[in-house]
Amino acid sequence: MSQIAIGGLTFRYVLAGPEDAPVVAFSNSLGATLEMWDGVLPVLGDRFRTLRYDTRGHGGSQTRDAPAEIADLAGDLAGLLDALEIGRAHLVGLSLGGMTVQALASAHPERVLSATLMATAAHLPSAQSWNERADTVRSQGTGAVVEATLGRWFTPGFAERAPEAIQAVRARFLACDRVGYAVCCGAIGRMDLRPVLPAITAPTLVIAGRDDSSTPPAMAEEICRGIAQAELVVLPRAAHLLAVERAGAAGGYLRAFLERNAASDA
Repeated sequence: MSQIAIGGLTFRYVLAGPEDAPVVAFSNSLGATLEMWDGVLPVLGDRFRTLRYDTRGHGGSQTRDAPAEIADLAGDLAGLLDALEIGRAHLVGLSLGGMTVQALASAHPERVLSATLMATAAHLPSAQSWNERADTVRSQGTGAVVEATLGRWFTPGFAERAPEAIQAVRARFLACDRVGYAVCCGAIGRMDLRPVLPAITAPTLVIAGRDDSSTPPAMAEEICRGIAQAELVVLPRAAHLLAVERAGAAGGYLRAFLERNAASDA
């Protein structure tokens, strides 16, 4: 793993795979780290060069205690691509990461070969609820919301089937910087990407979990209505953190989508 300075903040990232292969950049969810993609990467094989990084205030990436917008998080990703001299990439994001991808793909469509949006939304009210969560985490840490969060992230029974996966996700969530988490909560609460969805011109895959109560399939359908080249997949037996719970299925759909759009890499 490496670190790089972008806009006065240091970010942790991992760049791996054949140097001459198309780049697929992954953006993580709120309260998670780049390791959330560990189960997806093997499905891609060696066909692609993969870039993972920790969102500001998560894992090994710094943050600042000041209001930020989803556009700022998109700027972090764009800055990372610039610093690594990656002109265009396939972008993949889940939840907060999917919001980041939507913002970058709409603001700079020329940078995006394709977009994959998992378990995410273009608008996720209410601002008040996000501000309340931010205040709770600022004062008590992420431990105050971990049980409720994990209850939404996975379907019933997954903890019994995969206790080690749950333990790893829990540990990284508990280690999340309380300021970084709160700042990102504020960004989500103020977000409304619906007006800019038509500006996304890249082929787009939207993956929703059928059992996701945080960003249900209806929110995925709303995204698809706004993007001209969007297709929707709804995964059964999947809640919010579907890239962990259904890594093989999500990775399979992602790989097939990327390979269908390989002509765009030229």
